[in-house]
Amino acid sequence: QVQLVESGGGLVQAGGSLRLSCVASGIIFSINTMGWYRQAPGKQRELVARITNGGSTNYADSVKGRFTISRDNAKNTVYLQMNSLKPEDTAVYYCKSSVRGDDYWGQGTRVTVSS
Repeated sequence: QVQLVESGGGLVQAGGSLRLSCVASGIIFSINTMGWYRQAPGKQRELVARITNGGSTNYADSVKGRFTISRDNAKNTVYLQMNSLKPEDTAVYYCKSSVRGDDYWGQGTRVTVSS
């Protein structure tokens, strides 16, 4: 059974930082592309950042230079370091695992950035 468990969300003031973690089980983590997505109230879910099994990364334009995605295959964990947070970063953040057409999602962790 595949399980993705996110943690690290919370309330932070604008300009602050948070680090999200997503621990995966039930998959061969090292071969999966891992991604962070977010969904703000009334908006569609959007890609924030993604990292391939080879370590290549891509980011949404809105977070470039502020967020960093990384992975630790030994711990089956993907991270999202979020710096210089803005109120518009407020959303539920979801972890996604993708391999060979199969996608799995975590339950999400809420990030609220106050102005």
